[in-house]
Amino acid sequence: MRYNIICSVVACCFVASTAYAQEKGKEMDYRRSSIYSVMINHTDQNYAKEIKGAFLEMEVPDKYNDHNLSVKVLDMEKRLKGAGSEQENQIITDFLNKNNIGSRLVGKWFNRDSYTGQCDVELVKERGLYNASEFDKAMAARSQRARALLEDAGEDLIGNTFVLVNDIRYIDKSKKSKGFATAIRVLGSLTGSNTDGLADMVESIKGFKVKINTFLYQLVWDEETSATFYQNHYADKADETKRQAFEAARGNYKLKFAGKVESKGNSASFMGIKEEQPELMVLKACTRAIDENIADLGHEVEAFRVKVPLLSTEPITAPIGMKEGVSKDSRFEVLEIIEDPQTGKRSYKRVGVIQPVNNLIWDNRFMAVEEGAPGATLGMTTFKKVSGNDFYPGMLIREIASK
Repeated sequence: MRYNIICSVVACCFVASTAYAQEKGKEMDYRRSSIYSVMINHTDQNYAKEIKGAFLEMEVPDKYNDHNLSVKVLDMEKRLKGAGSEQENQIITDFLNKNNIGSRLVGKWFNRDSYTGQCDVELVKERGLYNASEFDKAMAARSQRARALLEDAGEDLIGNTFVLVNDIRYIDKSKKSKGFATAIRVLGSLTGSNTDGLADMVESIKGFKVKINTFLYQLVWDEETSATFYQNHYADKADETKRQAFEAARGNYKLKFAGKVESKGNSASFMGIKEEQPELMVLKACTRAIDENIADLGHEVEAFRVKVPLLSTEPITAPIGMKEGVSKDSRFEVLEIIEDPQTGKRSYKRVGVIQPVNNLIWDNRFMAVEEGAPGATLGMTTFKKVSGNDFYPGMLIREIASK
């Protein structure tokens, strides 16, 4: 393969995260995995319209990059096998393959113009936290360093691109809901407070509750795929030959099934929701269920686990919490970023283990502040050291799978 082409495209130098300034209360920059999240909307179920609206309003979790494509919702009447089944869901896999989702994700990484074939590496530079001036120097040198850094970006960025397919199902708990509404009215009559509005809201959404099956896929970005793209499909200016070559090879950009999980279908609290905004209950229930599934998938799939930086070491704190599934029993490895001085390629070395301090775990779940949840205003989770020495802000932490 002619690496001079690659060198002229993405040669760059990583700026270690420890060089970034820390501002109080503000999370440091660091490399994140990327997510394309899509939902299957069952058009024949109750609240299909409200669920769809809530999903479209959701933001990608802040511990991941937003890599969404234009299609976010798939309307479907056919029931799918849940995450409890033994096999991956073939209907979902076939849809992703038929619509060439893998190639579309690659095209977004390189801001590919579908009409001209022209690409650029601005998104790779931005998410990889590369230094612009060093990038220009490496381009001019066309060195081995450029090749290594390109591989680094592929392994740590492009290869960590995931698709989440969320099969959202409404659970009708109307009988239980009406009983709760009656209890609210009785409580109001005993205390002299007016609770009719809240009771009506509870009844109007019939004890809204969802169960979500989430299926996880990962973009395949191996050496062969990378080499083919840069040699045959990447064009730094309009190129009809490479444009057509990419279009003909779309099916060669693959996704691999990585895991699946089903939310527990827990009810979300009504606290913090105004009586005139019952649609927030739908948004809250759906957001929390999907966040729960993302956290559970991170527990099961190592490549999908979030890495976040230490904000301080006395005490040890990091911007992660209950939204990411943190509990008093969680354990995290502390990782030092090692950069090869010759190539600039990065690697991670474990230097210690930490554990959350009970009662100092940040409740960063959706609307936790509005409902007045304990720990919602902490802004970070505090940890205690289990092993290791000489931690410093900017080191990354990643959860260790429970045994």
